[in-house]
Amino acid sequence: MPLLTQIETPALVLDCDQLDANIQRMRNKLAAFNVVLRPHVKTNKSLEVTERLFAGGRGPITVSTLREADFFFEAGFTDILYGVGVAPNKFALAAALISRGAQLKLVLDNLDTARLLVEFAQATGHVFDVLLEIDCDGHRSGLSPQSPLLVEIAQLLSANGLRLSGLMTHAGKSYDSQSITQIQACARQERAAVIDAGQLLTSAGFNLPIISVGSTPTALFTEDLSGVTEVRAGVFAFFDLVMAGLGVCQVQDIAVSVLTTVIGHQAEKGWIITDAGWMALSRDRGTAKQAVDQGYGVVCDAAGNPLGDLIVSATNQEHGIISSRSGVLDPLSLLPLGTLLRILPNHACATSAQHAGYHVFSEGRSLDYWPRIAGW
Repeated sequence: MPLLTQIETPALVLDCDQLDANIQRMRNKLAAFNVVLRPHVKTNKSLEVTERLFAGGRGPITVSTLREADFFFEAGFTDILYGVGVAPNKFALAAALISRGAQLKLVLDNLDTARLLVEFAQATGHVFDVLLEIDCDGHRSGLSPQSPLLVEIAQLLSANGLRLSGLMTHAGKSYDSQSITQIQACARQERAAVIDAGQLLTSAGFNLPIISVGSTPTALFTEDLSGVTEVRAGVFAFFDLVMAGLGVCQVQDIAVSVLTTVIGHQAEKGWIITDAGWMALSRDRGTAKQAVDQGYGVVCDAAGNPLGDLIVSATNQEHGIISSRSGVLDPLSLLPLGTLLRILPNHACATSAQHAGYHVFSEGRSLDYWPRIAGW
């Protein structure tokens, strides 16, 4: 395999040692609770990375696209939660996966979709496993934990041969936390929401084998998972600058970066120009609302060590502009043309999605190239 200096830039680099350390941290955290880890593979979209999430075999996974579901099912992962509210145009593909042997679980949060799914099931003879999504924090989607629609939807599904398999929620507001204490509060709220909803449905006579919660911040800082059966999280394997800004990890824990090359200077402006623009880094500016705005990414040397206060302050499609966070860059500090740098991403999912695969390294040695999948 090539050395870093032999890789055409920009390129996505994955530190395999840090990846394994991050995975072990999550395993160690959840070992204290009687729960299953159902990792979200939307972050990595890679068979090789997903295999490392499990100590052995093929465990349960969460996907964000049916493309992912199909890819990982073909690779032997059968227990799959499609973690996005299902739309009617996805029913047939979901049914096809189930017919091939996938233990695919769907998510919905409204009566209209439930009715349409029932109609499809009756017309085609397919049976679906469904989780109802609970809104634990007003973040995005889901039903209120005390909504009467919970029982109404559950009754509709069960009366028509569909299986209500459980409940799921996602503490999206944890990404806005200002402290670990706030993350812990989000974790309590996340758990309480599905427990309350579960009690409502249990009282109505429904058995719920799956009670699913998850986000990387809440999973790593939860204090109580009683009543919960599984935890979903994805970005914990890579981490990123948003997670570091929340205090969930340290900058040195980030396992992915974009390898780039210095291609020019604008000395009078204090700029260093690279070949990694937003097509390589993504447009994600997730740290802009945090205490420290990291621009489009933190600049590191080729070994992954941050270089002073340098950040990618602006991007064009194929050009990245590096400058000093202070706004002053000594012309003598301009990095020579051809210098290799690594940029730590704001959002590992978004940056990784810009690339076809990972150049994998361990202890500074090149290991392999792991492809990613794309599309829906």
